[in-house]
Amino acid sequence: MHRAMAFSLDKAGYEKRRFEAPARGGPPIVHDVYERGDGPPVVIIQELPGIGRATLRLADRLEDAGLGIVLPHLFGPLGRVDLLRNTARVFCMRREFSLFARNESSPLVDWLRALCQDVATRSGVEGVGVIGMCLTGNFAMTLIADQSVSAAVASQPSVPLIPRDALHMSDEEIQETRAALDEKGTMLALRFEGDPMCSRARFEAIREAFNDDAERVELIELPGRGHAVLTLDFVDREGHPTRQALERVIGHLVERLEPARRTRSGL
Repeated sequence: MHRAMAFSLDKAGYEKRRFEAPARGGPPIVHDVYERGDGPPVVIIQELPGIGRATLRLADRLEDAGLGIVLPHLFGPLGRVDLLRNTARVFCMRREFSLFARNESSPLVDWLRALCQDVATRSGVEGVGVIGMCLTGNFAMTLIADQSVSAAVASQPSVPLIPRDALHMSDEEIQETRAALDEKGTMLALRFEGDPMCSRARFEAIREAFNDDAERVELIELPGRGHAVLTLDFVDREGHPTRQALERVIGHLVERLEPARRTRSGL
């Protein structure tokens, strides 16, 4: 049985800790964080249906490639996907998620930025990787601007929910991300061509914001009408577009994170 089939994460080798950090406009945010592996760390920010088998399989595949896993538990029961109930939970988490904001990121991004900084310090690396998906896909585009993040992947970025041609970032955040990508190199963004949640208009907005004079975001569009490129709609078959996309993601993360890795001995 694949490791990800066991939903007791402690039995699957994960270590659990609580992480608290301030966020704009309110009291500190606190969430559990699950970590495993000693490779260059990658923060996998969960998508809407929840942390289920597909997300845990993604974590397994990244670890098999030599990467460490950092999995914040933001909402919903572990080990199950429940679109209806988890959608209701997210709508109730208005202090953390601003699902309709088009000119600013969600307050949860502040907590995630602090988590990336903490993981980089604890792991003894210059920078971590970040994968955002669905409602959290846009977060990766904001987080890459922080010094603690060396690589970012935005998979099917779907916020704001409306309008579909907007970005979940302020003008200042866009400029900070542009500058960071000029320094660090490109990040990746993924979507299915027929995905109505992460529409073609969303990718055009990304292109207009970041790729007007140079390629800062590598835009990868897959054939079909799926949504969750790396998880629920992933097909583990050689030559399949989602398999090729995952291979590109892993290659990107390894390429960017290995040079950024440093030991406490300074090697």
